[in-house]
Amino acid sequence: MRLTLRQLQIFLAVCDCGSTAAAAEAVALSQSATSAALNELEDVLGVPLFDRVGKRLQLNDDGRWLLPQARQMRDAAVSIVEQYRQPGAASAAGLLIGASTTIGIYVLPRILGRLPALQGVCAPTLMIANTAAVAAAVADFSVDVGLIEGPCHLAEVQAEPWLGEELIIVCAPGDRLAARRSKVPLSALRSAGWLLREPGSGTREAVEQALLPHLQALRPAAQLSNSEAIKHAAAAGLGIACLPRVVVQDLLETGRLHELRTALPPLQRHFYLIHRRGKVLSSRLAGFLQACRDFS
Repeated sequence: MRLTLRQLQIFLAVCDCGSTAAAAEAVALSQSATSAALNELEDVLGVPLFDRVGKRLQLNDDGRWLLPQARQMRDAAVSIVEQYRQPGAASAAGLLIGASTTIGIYVLPRILGRLPALQGVCAPTLMIANTAAVAAAVADFSVDVGLIEGPCHLAEVQAEPWLGEELIIVCAPGDRLAARRSKVPLSALRSAGWLLREPGSGTREAVEQALLPHLQALRPAAQLSNSEAIKHAAAAGLGIACLPRVVVQDLLETGRLHELRTALPPLQRHFYLIHRRGKVLSSRLAGFLQACRDFS
């Protein structure tokens, strides 16, 4: 395919100016180069696009047929250039975003909802998985950025502390611990059955970091692959759980879960923004990261 945007640009300039001499001045080329490009375009298409009337060029029917298509292609090319001239614009257009489960369900949709609406091929592609899987995807360039719920231990990944989140301990309203009027002692928490996420989960690591210094060990009642399953298992009386308040707030409000007052200090974990070390941050990626930082 020998058709070029430059040829179409010159064709449009001749249409607007009426001669190759005037068009050459408009596109900053010599008249000979302008005439040569117009001749090349006509050779590619196999038809003349202008009627030559003295020194003037009058658009013929083939030229009129090409005119709207040429304008459309020129405008599309201008649009492509302009979208890269907006440094730091907050947008997720075309990004590959990895998010660990809790963030992907409860936080990321709210961040994306604050950004310009996107459709079709410009929309971001989202990967929702546990923290270890998201970190691995960032490390091998499968995603552009990761939003994770625990520390990242991969040397090739750069991590930035992001949001703080409150963790609370919950159980079914009918659990024996829910009936206690005083704070639940550490001894009772040590003997309780715990509902836990799988190894590699940011929530699992955060819970262990928060609880093990005080309880030494957690007695598993069950291991489940997402926090939604854990909170419903806790509501069904299968054990107690340590989960982010945002995850269990709906069942607390309806009375299906009970928040335990314990002898533990306040529990909190941090979310992290991660990307591959050495990765070039596009203006869209930099803008998306800033939108995450500004989120509260």
